[in-house]
Amino acid sequence: MRSISHENPIRAVVLCVLALILVRGIVAGLTPLSYDEAYYWLWSKHLAAGYLDHPPLIAFTIAAGTALFGDTSWGVRFVPWLLSVLASWAVWRSGRLILKSEYGAVLAALFFNVMPMIGVEALVATPDSPQIAAAAFLLLTLAKVAETGNGLWWIAAGVAAGFALLSKYTGFFLGVGILAWLAIVPRERRWFLSFWPYLGAAIGLLMFVPVLLWNAEHDWISFAKQFGRLDEGGFTLRFLVEFLGGQLALATPFIAILGVAGVVMIFRSREGMRSEPALLFAMIAPPVIYFAWHALHDRVQGNWPSFLYPAFVLAAAATCLRVEQKGSPWFLRLSRRIAVPFAGAMLAVVYAQALWGIIPRVRDPVSRLLAFGIDPVANQIEALRNRTHARAVLTTGYALTGWLSFYLPSHPPVVQVNERVRYLDEPEPPRALFEGPLLYVTETRNDQSQLLAAHFARIMPLAHISRVRNGATIDEYAIYGVSGLKGYPLDQGR
Repeated sequence: MRSISHENPIRAVVLCVLALILVRGIVAGLTPLSYDEAYYWLWSKHLAAGYLDHPPLIAFTIAAGTALFGDTSWGVRFVPWLLSVLASWAVWRSGRLILKSEYGAVLAALFFNVMPMIGVEALVATPDSPQIAAAAFLLLTLAKVAETGNGLWWIAAGVAAGFALLSKYTGFFLGVGILAWLAIVPRERRWFLSFWPYLGAAIGLLMFVPVLLWNAEHDWISFAKQFGRLDEGGFTLRFLVEFLGGQLALATPFIAILGVAGVVMIFRSREGMRSEPALLFAMIAPPVIYFAWHALHDRVQGNWPSFLYPAFVLAAAATCLRVEQKGSPWFLRLSRRIAVPFAGAMLAVVYAQALWGIIPRVRDPVSRLLAFGIDPVANQIEALRNRTHARAVLTTGYALTGWLSFYLPSHPPVVQVNERVRYLDEPEPPRALFEGPLLYVTETRNDQSQLLAAHFARIMPLAHISRVRNGATIDEYAIYGVSGLKGYPLDQGR
């Protein structure tokens, strides 16, 4: 790919990237937590080598942020936001090595930050944020391997891969991508005969050993939950259409067109045999093939492929460099022209909805997923707890468990009585906690008060509270008074 000089555009693009990062930080500090973030925040209060849903890295990142800034939205999200800054740098540096163009490199960084996938996933504190950063640095280290031929870079690659595995189990796909790259590029096959890649792999797996040991101590429960999704359901096109539509929205349509075109061009051209372009194809193709196959049988959540996006934006930037040549298809020229403005507009709408709820009186997903309107709910629950002298709050869902633990003003004990496998790393609440008056709080659509009837003699409805934003009801909650313990109420099953 030819080196192209765009000095003034480069300066403008860099400023846009910095502005996007700054805006993302502001939104991170001003918006309430999602229920997943509050759940992971609970993990951070009991650090361990593993949890039911994921490996432990997100818990450690949240613990680091809250140690600096307290139990606030900014504290929970600070390290994920910082990782997005570092990931942007890694994408830029990778672009310089792979695209051989400074303009292409900064354009890839701009694509990376303007897409809703990164604009949202790098804002909230979920396991995707450290995995995206790890994937970006893994791409950079492999590009350095291709450029320098220096085996020491395999050590850095192993560390990056280790952090990816400590973030999410989908990090194993990155290892598959590395193998594919070494296999399809003749020049890189020599590494199969060198000890350096094996040393890097050993380092990455050694970093993952604590997760293996934790799972071994807990009957491999985390692996069973995540890898149990590999079971095939019936054949259907419904989830495939949903998966493709979701990625089209999260990447934005025109960046998606550019990225797919870049991958296809690499596959069909002589560059597919060159180390650097082939690296992009190898890191993207295997997981995409798997996700497409999985979507023929079951749902693929929109965030699952997020770790592919550092490579994907470089493929999109590669297309833009090609489009500058004559004879490019009209739809690629159009996509190049409007990709950033269109993506920026989509991201602006998402952020505006998060900050101000500009689309009123609808149950939009942003308001439902984030804890908008939770403070009045928490204050009313706190008032009921003081009035009834309730010693603790019981729940039957992890979403409310996280939110109430984070937002109740006095931070009383909040105990989820079912699904106790979610809290294997916490001390079990003592029986004495349940002997006094209690509150049970539940979403009305998921009321499981009958579950408590087997363990308490009295369950009395006390209140019905709505979570409201801009006049629209987002969710409704029922609150019960609970007393008369008949037996230890926590679900001990797995």
